[in-house]
Amino acid sequence: MPTNTTFLSPGEGETVFSVNSSAIKFGAGALRELGADAQALGMKRVGMFVDAHVLASEPGETAVRALRESGIDVAIFDRARHEPDSNSFEAAAKFAREGAFDGFVSLGGGSVIDTAKAANLLSTYPDELIAYVNAPIGQGKPVPGRLKPHIACPTTCGTGSETTGIAILDLKSVGLKTGIASPMLKPSLAIVDPTTTETLAGGVVAACGFDVLTHAVESYTARPFTSRPRPAHPSQRPPYQGSTPYNDIGAIAAIRLGGRFLARAVRDKTDTEARHQLMFASTLAGLAFGSAGVHIPHAMSYSVATLKHVFTASGYEEHDPMVPHGIAVVVNAPAAFRFTASANPARHLEAAAAMGAKVDGATPSDAGEILAGAFISLMRETGLPSGIAALGYGETDVPALAEGAFAQQRPLVMAPRSVSKADLESIYRGAFRYW
Repeated sequence: MPTNTTFLSPGEGETVFSVNSSAIKFGAGALRELGADAQALGMKRVGMFVDAHVLASEPGETAVRALRESGIDVAIFDRARHEPDSNSFEAAAKFAREGAFDGFVSLGGGSVIDTAKAANLLSTYPDELIAYVNAPIGQGKPVPGRLKPHIACPTTCGTGSETTGIAILDLKSVGLKTGIASPMLKPSLAIVDPTTTETLAGGVVAACGFDVLTHAVESYTARPFTSRPRPAHPSQRPPYQGSTPYNDIGAIAAIRLGGRFLARAVRDKTDTEARHQLMFASTLAGLAFGSAGVHIPHAMSYSVATLKHVFTASGYEEHDPMVPHGIAVVVNAPAAFRFTASANPARHLEAAAAMGAKVDGATPSDAGEILAGAFISLMRETGLPSGIAALGYGETDVPALAEGAFAQQRPLVMAPRSVSKADLESIYRGAFRYW
């Protein structure tokens, strides 16, 4: 079975990494400044992407009022789909094309922010959606140039989408979850107001928080940037570079915050310290994985989220059955990190220690089990499913799960170990049930 990664020996590969961070405004009350920030970016007519629930909430009212009090004309698209698909992206793009907007605002979770990214792209540089979707599933067409200004305002403490150049969707034509990736998709400004998390259901915080934690551990354990070949030209340096000294800082800080505050934030919505700190962790993790990349747990998550729709997560009862992204990611994480630990045991032990696990006296061969155990303990404490069997998957689903995951080469090439389709089948089997 072919593997998917080529590693170079120290001294033979890349010696340069780049940092292309998003502009961020963080803090309680930051959303009230949205109108002034939109004006500063030259916005006069704004297309606002939001879901109907958030629009009717206090953050929705705050955002619309801030824009209109600044004299900005606002048209609202409130049909952003939770876990968006190609149909919802196309509908959003139609709204953007017809609206003659000079800028966009997104308010909501990662799905809403990703919808705004896609609408901005497809209205600024019209083409078929499949043209921009990552290869080999799509054509991987480069984004031709700069997009219109986009202010992303997250209301959940999870995806980090406000800091990244990634838009994820369920591509109906192939029945797979995939994405569009380009630095050009990064929002012009992220306004991160942690007060927006204070009314979230505990189950939503759990799903989002595990997305943060897994993002961060994947970034921290990704293949080093020095293991890639030097590009023939600086323009060919990939946006996902592997772990770098810069990204490591944000990733390990996010892991510490997640390990300390995630369970508290899930248990008690009045624990504003925990929820605000988890929102900060989300921002840090987004900055880290936006250039380091993620790897096996995320690649595996796309099949888990796409192939069956029979599970209803706590906090998502108002939606049709589906696996929220953070749950689809973390149910693979313990098995995946058991697999990757041998490539860099020290990194895996450092991540486990940051989560709060005891690593004194641990040997390199213990690293995978200790990190897996840290995830499993926190999953149990916060009421998550015990593995993919609890989502409706069984042995007969393994080949299709692995097939879909192996198609996700963009994240898989960031893994610290080469991973084959047979390896993915084994990891899925290891993720059936953890307790």
